[in-house]
Amino acid sequence: MTTSSTHHDTAPSAPSAPLKPAILERFAREVAKYPEAGKQSAVMACLAIVQQDEGFISMQREREIAEYLGMAPIAVHEVTTFYNMYNQHPVGKFKLNVCTNLPCQLRDGVTALVHLEKKLGIKMGETTADGMFTLQQSECLGACADSPVMLVNDRTMCSFMSNEKLDQLIDGLRASTKGEAA
Repeated sequence: MTTSSTHHDTAPSAPSAPLKPAILERFAREVAKYPEAGKQSAVMACLAIVQQDEGFISMQREREIAEYLGMAPIAVHEVTTFYNMYNQHPVGKFKLNVCTNLPCQLRDGVTALVHLEKKLGIKMGETTADGMFTLQQSECLGACADSPVMLVNDRTMCSFMSNEKLDQLIDGLRASTKGEAA
């Protein structure tokens, strides 16, 4: 079984608990970096804080961030949806963003994507049934000369990703979780 979701769920759901005091303290530290009139500039940092804590950013959290920063909720939502680094729904332990921009496509980017889909048994935008991997597309990662390229968990750039290197990466990520509590 795979899950596929590329946007916020539209069905009403039970509200989450309020933001933790520790999260609000981190918000305050970020907001303090800006003049009072510019506190909305902390929106990306606040989104990142929520994602670090919860794994994704729900519509409720967007509204809470908007209220905290004195912004319209749609303005926060626009930031969340514009940047690929913000998860709008739960993702796997390893989020794999494969560059699908034209330069990467011309240099075997599509081959890399198809290989990952087959190896993982999922399509772009889906998460493996074990919750280990989410496969997403990404716009230009700024490494066209190194294509095909991908980004793991929004932090680790992987270049020249041949099928062999992709297999090694996936196998290595799986092996890194062996022995963790289930």
